[in-house]
Amino acid sequence: MTVFSKLLFGTMHIKSYDLLACEGKQQPEVKNQQPKVRLAKVKTNSDLTAPCNTSILYPEDGGNMHCFTAVTACAVLDVLGPPYNDDEGRHCQYYFDFPSSQFSVDGVVVPDEEKEGYGWLQERDRPADLVVRGELYRGPPFFK
Repeated sequence: MTVFSKLLFGTMHIKSYDLLACEGKQQPEVKNQQPKVRLAKVKTNSDLTAPCNTSILYPEDGGNMHCFTAVTACAVLDVLGPPYNDDEGRHCQYYFDFPSSQFSVDGVVVPDEEKEGYGWLQERDRPADLVVRGELYRGPPFFK
């Protein structure tokens, strides 16, 4: 899934992650922790104030797992492609994030000077106070 996000007005904080890719190895995760806790690299951790550029988050690189936090009253237009679809394996997932120092895994060493650039993600249920309104795009086709 690719995500296009446009801050329409106000200021928000965005923190985005990519799961850590481990060549030829399984992705590191904290053992005996349910749900699983997985290591991720921080891609973005900053405030955005409108007007600003559209943010693009790519499936494998670019911070597709992300969290928006309102700093002031704000609105964000998120366009997802392809859309969430449980039957096709594109689930909307929510997570807790923890500092990289919170857990340790055998064989995974994050140098002290890089610890701010990593975090642990643990899947969770959708927050009860989160409101998401989805609409089907009814405009002209993008591709012919």
